[in-house]
Amino acid sequence: MPDPTSDRPPRRPRYRGKNPRAFHEKYKELAPQQYPDDVAKVIASGKTPAGTHRPVMLDEILTGLTPQAGEIAVDCTLGYGGHASELLAAIQPGGRLIAFDVDPIELERTEARLRGLNVPPESLLVRRMNFAGVAQVLATEAPGGADLLLADLGVSSMQLDDPTRGFTFKSDGPLDMRMNPTRGRSAADLLQSIDEDELAELLVDHSEEPHARAIAEAIVSGQRNQPVDSTLRLRAIVAGVIERKRSNDPDAVNDAVRRVFQALRIAVNDEFGALDALLRNLPWCLKPGGRVAILTFHSGEDRRVKQAFRSGLREGIYSNVSDEVLRPSAEERRSNPRCVSAKLRFATRAD
Repeated sequence: MPDPTSDRPPRRPRYRGKNPRAFHEKYKELAPQQYPDDVAKVIASGKTPAGTHRPVMLDEILTGLTPQAGEIAVDCTLGYGGHASELLAAIQPGGRLIAFDVDPIELERTEARLRGLNVPPESLLVRRMNFAGVAQVLATEAPGGADLLLADLGVSSMQLDDPTRGFTFKSDGPLDMRMNPTRGRSAADLLQSIDEDELAELLVDHSEEPHARAIAEAIVSGQRNQPVDSTLRLRAIVAGVIERKRSNDPDAVNDAVRRVFQALRIAVNDEFGALDALLRNLPWCLKPGGRVAILTFHSGEDRRVKQAFRSGLREGIYSNVSDEVLRPSAEERRSNPRCVSAKLRFATRAD
């Protein structure tokens, strides 16, 4: 038992094997300021250090939004603060960043990092709320609208990596998936309250799952024997369906599991509802000539953004929109595999 009067730091818990594998054992990755060389090695290997997030398409976003000193910028999804830190620096002196995130676990840590950049306190406003409410906040904080707005719709690596959040099927954990775990119902609660037809429809609408009916039937049937309340139990049920249909193709299994997890996460957090609200109110969030960039990670999101931008262009709300969707460079895809599905679109508010 450690001596409570000793000045020596307590020894870290031992782990099996040469290197730590579980999320909470990766003490070097989880303390990047203390172990920069080790973190650099992880990044050089094409991985994201545990508990951190690497901003996607950062150069392309900065080029498209062209932040200038003195401007008002909005980051709808603060996350780890990778995009926000660059925007905040670019709009100084005199600029202001208004940032939103619904995750109470990560928000405090990210705000502390941004405050540590030695920018004036009034240059940063952070709100813990869903970006569906951006327009209401800007009506008070920036009545004339923002000069630029960014919405990165991806799930942060901090959430994906931590098995206690329930977003990953690579480790066992509670089937939660809530961005704000203090509100709403978890994915496990959703599965307990939904019938087979509703679940099949959800899987089609939210992830275009081709085996939606069979997977929904298996989940509802499995629920009768034992609650589907852990990530690995849900993975096993989905894998069983795909293995019966597609033999032992590991890629087919992983793709189906990923789609099911995506569909449930979207439903639990009402992600499409929040995005629709943002797109509907977006023109009134921007000054004339204001720029917007939206980064999506699956077809349901990108389709909504594309349709809203093109409709706004026809109606004269936007003066121009992206002709083609932008994707990460080959170099970024190699160094950060989590960005491979990203799609970036821009629009400019008409004068």
